[in-house]
Amino acid sequence: MKNIPALTLLFSVYLLSGCTAAVIGGAAAGTSVALDNRTTGDYVEDQNIKTKFAHLFYEDKELTEQTHVNVTSYNRKVLITGEVLTEQQKQQLTHIANEIKNVRYVFNEAVIAKPTSLSSRSSDSFITSKIKTAVFTHLKELDGAQVKVVTENGVVFLMGLVNREQADKITDIARTTKGVKKVVKLFEYPNPGDNRI
Repeated sequence: MKNIPALTLLFSVYLLSGCTAAVIGGAAAGTSVALDNRTTGDYVEDQNIKTKFAHLFYEDKELTEQTHVNVTSYNRKVLITGEVLTEQQKQQLTHIANEIKNVRYVFNEAVIAKPTSLSSRSSDSFITSKIKTAVFTHLKELDGAQVKVVTENGVVFLMGLVNREQADKITDIARTTKGVKKVVKLFEYPNPGDNRI
């Protein structure tokens, strides 16, 4: 049973990157990247960062066996969520992320607590899917790759390169979704003259 948290990380890392990897490998790659506000280099680098984090994480057996950790990278900014048993373990996660080349910033939102239950994680996945569906139904100008929605124990983290009006609408959708306890905005707002918006 000790390996369940580790398997969860591996599944989460590759589940998050799986859709992207499939897109890169298929004919839809050009469309997905074109609609994403990241540069093509940053788009690919985000996938590399998640893979490198997973590799370094598994080298630390204590972290692997005792924690439940998810990692998300968007525009080379890393978000760490999940549960750790000690402050030292939390600091180690930050250290791992900072060891990875090209990481611009690390948001370590892991909490010191026992790992969440599988039912809690299933609820988080459902919340994430509801928010994503609502966002891309109401903001049709956005592509699925432009906004990252991460839910951990009812707390929703939002990442993406969007304008402020889009950010406000996405935040309102998340806040009014059933089961959400809190919304944390980690959006980036490109300069008004940035032609990627």
